[in-house]
Amino acid sequence: MEISIYQSHIEREIESHIERIHPPRVCIDNDSCRDCTVVKIDRANKHGILLEMVQALTDLDLIISKSYISSDGGWLMDVFHVKDQIGNKVTDNNLVHHIQQALCECSTRSNKEISSATVQDCCKGPQQANVAMEVIGTDRPGLFSEISEVLMGLGFIITSATAWTHNCKVACIIYVEDASQPGPISDKKRLAHVEDQLRAVIEACEGKGKKERSVILKSSTGRHSHTERRLHQMMYLSCDYENCRASNRNSGREHKRRCDETRVSVDRYEGRDYWVVNVRTRDRPKLLFDIVCVLTDMQYEVFHAAVTSNSPIAEQEYFIRNKCSSNLDNETEKQMLTLCLIAAIERRASHGLKVDICTQNKTELLSKVTRVISENGLSITRVEFGVEGETAIGSFYVTDCSGQGVTENIAELLKREIGGSVVLAHNYPYKVSHEPSTSMSNNNRDVVPRFSIGSVIWSHLEKLKLVAL
Repeated sequence: MEISIYQSHIEREIESHIERIHPPRVCIDNDSCRDCTVVKIDRANKHGILLEMVQALTDLDLIISKSYISSDGGWLMDVFHVKDQIGNKVTDNNLVHHIQQALCECSTRSNKEISSATVQDCCKGPQQANVAMEVIGTDRPGLFSEISEVLMGLGFIITSATAWTHNCKVACIIYVEDASQPGPISDKKRLAHVEDQLRAVIEACEGKGKKERSVILKSSTGRHSHTERRLHQMMYLSCDYENCRASNRNSGREHKRRCDETRVSVDRYEGRDYWVVNVRTRDRPKLLFDIVCVLTDMQYEVFHAAVTSNSPIAEQEYFIRNKCSSNLDNETEKQMLTLCLIAAIERRASHGLKVDICTQNKTELLSKVTRVISENGLSITRVEFGVEGETAIGSFYVTDCSGQGVTENIAELLKREIGGSVVLAHNYPYKVSHEPSTSMSNNNRDVVPRFSIGSVIWSHLEKLKLVAL
């Protein structure tokens, strides 16, 4: 079964000539591949459109197992191999329609819209919440508990919260509502007060005079940011990538994080004025999104790419150029890109014990959960919390203060405090490898030969185009 959809009309002030002749096309093919659905997009290229498409697919909870990107000459022909969350083809007609609709909506956005979305303007998040609070700072044990206590004490209900920690930095986005009355929170003095209180919590161990704002409030009058995309930007603003330097002091072109076997290399592709970026890391959901997000926000154009998952290892190769610079010999920029890619991969890595809760929503629920975790000497490394009707659902990743595993009695302590369901899931740390990153190593059994499109992309470009049609 192959289904195609054409976007016949594009609402844009100035339409490009090529798009008037060849409107964007999205094709969903369930016949050509035995174990996955093939999604093909054929359209004019523009900065940020690759991220928009990857974001649309991941937001639909699809797993991208392979991808082939080709976008030279102002035109792109991208292919994505996708599966649902349980590893099956996408056969549900409603989901197929949503994929088509989401990708076509990406395709019809203007350059200006995509550029602004790169900063903070992508629609995703609880639209019913009145205020989004962005908090950025230095992580420490008990920080999220203190933030929850402050918001509860000031009469706010937390309807959604997502927090990442990496390299002693923390970024979180919290959506709140007024606990006393529904409707927009319009009291500017009250909002200013909560902002000051949260800033005092963040700056308690940092001191004042920081260059970046540690707390930003956004009202519901504007469009909400795409939460995970914005978290990447916030972590970048906090310079969480800088601590990656401690594990990357070698002067070679390849950099390795031994804690999770992440390897990133940036080299010049002679004769084509590209940088070729190779990434080898443990595979996980949304890995492609995280990498493309950083490349886009750092103003890199992806002209060609090959992404494949050879479980449990993912291999990704990108041919890129910087929109703002044509200097391919800039070692400082190479180092910066390498560190930022490593940071982007590691931010979402789940360390510690995962604690899943599902219980009746209460005003003080999040405050209770974080307080119990903090009082037992544990640190929260990642948070995903939301409210659906009268039910609160959340996942908390916890470690002890040294970053090691924790005992499982935390489940009983939380059940006693909040009731409902509390489930534990172990997140085993990535295997440490001290072998060099090469397929010639006989001792490193996890290393597989790296597929490179560098030697074949030019001679087989026409063949790649035919596949995408």
